[in-house]
Amino acid sequence: MKRVAVIPGDGIGPEVIREAIAVLERVRTTHDVKLQLTEFDWGADKYLREGVSLPEGALEMLSQNFDAILAGAFGDPRIPSNKVAEDVLLGMRRGLDLYINLRPVRLLDARLSPLRDRMVDEIDFVVFRENTEGAYCGAGGFLKKGSSDEIAIQEELNTRPGVERIIVAAFEYARANGRKRVTMADKSNVQRFGGDLWQRVFKEVGARYAEVETNHQYVDAMTMFMVLDPGQYDVIVTNNLFGDILTDLGAAIVGGLGLAASGNIHPGRVSLFEPVHGSAPPLAGKGIANPIGAILTVSMMLEYLGYREAGVTVESAVRQSVLHQETTHDLGGTLSTSEAGKAICNRIG
Repeated sequence: MKRVAVIPGDGIGPEVIREAIAVLERVRTTHDVKLQLTEFDWGADKYLREGVSLPEGALEMLSQNFDAILAGAFGDPRIPSNKVAEDVLLGMRRGLDLYINLRPVRLLDARLSPLRDRMVDEIDFVVFRENTEGAYCGAGGFLKKGSSDEIAIQEELNTRPGVERIIVAAFEYARANGRKRVTMADKSNVQRFGGDLWQRVFKEVGARYAEVETNHQYVDAMTMFMVLDPGQYDVIVTNNLFGDILTDLGAAIVGGLGLAASGNIHPGRVSLFEPVHGSAPPLAGKGIANPIGAILTVSMMLEYLGYREAGVTVESAVRQSVLHQETTHDLGGTLSTSEAGKAICNRIG
């Protein structure tokens, strides 16, 4: 029995997570998936009601009692500081040391891509984004804040262990999944110190995987090539900031953030799975949010928990629903959030 903590979150989060849970209930029957789901109300409503975002002891409880976390989205205009999202989401990423942010970029249907004449087999890669260091480490500060001479310093942190483990993870994934090439993106021509570390570690780690081709691109060039020739990519590995940018571009070329799934992973430990479309407050409560990102996130989670066949089946059901235009309006369909979720469930089994 695998134990999953469910945090629906804010905005459209509860709506899309509801459909994701329906898919989990479906594979319990069709694939003998054994899961115990426990829901937590951490989000804007709890914060406004109790002044609590991430409760004391939550990280210890999650690491000791659960195998995975399924989260919706965080962010509410009633809390302009974005405190809840920072405390809950970033708190779990950092506090649980979820150093791999894994984002698949896979085209489900050629009509969804804004790139002209691209076939589904031309856009199929994954991005390994370092998830705990880099420009998002929070280091820096102000001098003479608010004055005409103000100075703002934003620092980037790269450690040898942090860089090495994300690069190793990318090569291990390539080896395990028959991927032929790992491409590392950086900006080492101007960010000389962090870039130098990434370059050296990438070369050293790559030498251990003789069957996998290594390739390097500057990140600005990669944004261009991702549009012009996405078929060249198998596995991309990069730092926190560049990974954040590249994965949103990746989502755009396969149909948008409504389709984007992600895993925040520390192999062998409790890991966090979340769609990355955000809470989208203007869409909340209208029944028009696209549940596919959340359902594909469930597919990733199932594979992580050892239910690979069930995960593959869920992704196949999503693909068939998209091909038959059983989707919400943003993908050209006519279905509501719940109807789109039900259509996918009906194709499982």
